Parts: sequence; structure tokens; C-alpha cells
Amino acid sequence: MKQQPFGTRGRTGVRASLVLLALLGLAARCTQALIPSTPAEQTRRAIRSLRDAIEQEDQKPQRLYVDYLIPLPPETKAEDFDPWPGGLAQMYPYAEDILKEILGGVVDDPGSCSSQILSAPDCCGFFCQESKTSPENDVAAILFPSPDQLDKIAEIDAMVGDRTLLLFNRQFQRPADFGFFGGKGRSNEIVFDRFRWGFAFQESACRGEDVKLTYETPEWKSCVICDENRELGTQEIPLLPPQPSRPLYEDLEKTINKVLPEPLWMRKMGEAEEKGFKFQRGE
Repeated sequence: MKQQPFGTRGRTGVRASLVLLALLGLAARCTQALIPSTPAEQTRRAIRSLRDAIEQEDQKPQRLYVDYLIPLPPETKAEDFDPWPGGLAQMYPYAEDILKEILGGVVDDPGSCSSQILSAPDCCGFFCQESKTSPENDVAAILFPSPDQLDKIAEIDAMVGDRTLLLFNRQFQRPADFGFFGGKGRSNEIVFDRFRWGFAFQESACRGEDVKLTYETPEWKSCVICDENRELGTQEIPLLPPQPSRPLYEDLEKTINKVLPEPLWMRKMGEAEEKGFKFQRGE
């Protein structure tokens, strides 16, 4: 009998197969994709979520965050270490087109969309989508706002008044990003105490797994992406139940440990044991 090194070779393959079968069953129960499959779908879902948020009368004036996952540029190659070597300056024209399309979809009977650069070094811009129906239905947005634009955010907030204002792909996450000499307190007053989520599509790494988070009014959803098995294809495995607040890392990790007890490296090893390594299979 051929010796099994490490004493787990056979069991690993069996466990991995059982896990993958369980994942297939979970994914089959999902009638609708948890995450956008194309940039066009992401845009449509962002528009729908923002329209739903804006229609909530008890939340006016609407101050909304948008986290949009900008697709990689068409010239990106698989071997590229950094698909955005130019940073925000390279992203800006792509994000500008996306934002204008979203604004045009959010506003009923859209008119012209004006824009101006707020800070060239920080690649921060301001956009205002006019409504032909009424100026009250105009929607404004700040693209790539950073902590350095806190005064500008306050100025634009006052100018917009009761109309909707979006912070699109903000470059800060918490009050501490604004420093500790008054900036932290002012950021709470101007931003964090007033803005809420309008749409989000985010990527995160948790326990080495590819986790996706989405916010579509009024709830967050989470899933883990499994694509290590070519026969099953890419699977979206739901994690936490839909919830009003963004899922915590600890809760995601606990759930991943339940639905995916085998870590990714072990699942890949199990596939290699059953089918051989990719170079042996000619892939």
C-alpha cells in the first residue's frame, strides 16, 4: 500500500469534497446574486439604492456615503502588481464618468451636470446634477473627499441646504483620520454625525477568504467568494443575515469558521490531491 505522508492526505481530500458539496447547496438556495456581476449592474443597483434612500422623508436633508468599486482599467494585465499605479489621478476620469451616470439616474428628468475641481493635488471634485423638474430635486456629490477637504465639505453642505449631498469614495474612514487637534471633533459634527450609507460595494479579506460586502437601502449583506473548484465555478456563499449596520470583522470570521471549516489552502490542497496539480492537468 502506498504510504500517505503527514497522515492526513486522504482525509483532506474527502473533507474538502464534503465542504464544496455543502457550499454548492448553500449557493443553490440564493436566487439572486449577492454582489454585482458587472460594472453596469453595480451602477444600476447603486442608482436604485440611492433613490430608495433619498425617498425616505424622515432622513432629510439626505447626506449619503457611496462606496463604488471602480472596475480595473481595460489595459490591466494579470501580472500587474498595482493596476492603478497613478493612484487617484488615474482613477479620476473613470470615476467621473461613473458618478455622472449615477447622478443622472438618481435625478428624475435630469438636466445638465456641472463639475469643478476642488483640489487638484488631492484629485477631489464637486458635481451637481440639475433636475429639470425643480431645483429642490438637484443632487450634489463630492468625489474622493479627503480629510484636507473638511472645510470644503462644510461649505458645500451649507450651500446644498435641503438638497441631497453624496460623498463618493471618500478617502477617510473614521474621525481619527482628521487628526487630534480639533479636526476629530469637527469631523463628527460635519460628517460622521450626519452622513449615512446610500450604497456600498466593498472587498475585504477575512481569514484569508475573499469577502464581499454590499449596502443597498436599507441593509448590509455579506458573502464569501469561493472559486478554487473549477467544476463548481465561482460560488457566492452568504455569511451573516441582512442587517442595518455594517458587519463586524469578528462576526464575519466566526461565520466563516462555521460555513468554511477548512481554510482556503487546505481546500486547494484537497483538490490537488484528488486531481493533481494544475501543471500536471495541463491547465
